[in-house]
Amino acid sequence: MNKFSERLKKLRAEQGFSLTELAKKTGYGKATVKAWETGERKPKNIIPLIIFADLFNVSTDYLIGLKN
Repeated sequence: MNKFSERLKKLRAEQGFSLTELAKKTGYGKATVKAWETGERKPKNIIPLIIFADLFNVSTDYLIGLKN
């Protein structure tokens, strides 16, 4: 699992969102969010990173593991 996957899953759990809730809040499909959390896939561009960073009030650098 990569840093993005680990942190996305952790932040979702901390906020108490289900996969379905997070998918609805971000406009992505549940299967897509799950694939990102498991590390099966990575976002193809920066837009999802910006959306998640804004939602969870963290930096994109934190999400991808450049900062703690």
